[in-house]
Amino acid sequence: MNEIASSLGSIQQIADTYLNNKQVKSQESSEITNSFESILRKRLVEESGLKFSKHAAKRLDERNISLSEEQSERLEAGVQKAGEKGINESLVIMDQLAFIVNVPNQTVVTALDQNESNEKVFTNIDGAVIA
Repeated sequence: MNEIASSLGSIQQIADTYLNNKQVKSQESSEITNSFESILRKRLVEESGLKFSKHAAKRLDERNISLSEEQSERLEAGVQKAGEKGINESLVIMDQLAFIVNVPNQTVVTALDQNESNEKVFTNIDGAVIA
């Protein structure tokens, strides 16, 4: 009996081993998620001088929206026009896409396509630009 007990270790040792493995796996999963998000955000910033919030990047990914270089330039020009007019929170409409942009921070807050704007109502904006 003593041989069996000594080979198993204490309950505390087993619990510590299990919990530490779980924490390591959780950290690895978190690192992979953070890595993917940072790569996606970096790619979006490279496509446009604008920043994309975590929420906007997620929406673009979920909705399979990818911007061409020409669309990125038009979006950026639309945000610049909004800034020139003193708009802080702008709706930028382009092709079949709509973007809510925080103009002072140059940050796209969310993005959606025409199919998802069923109500055609946008709130918390103080101006709109058609790009």
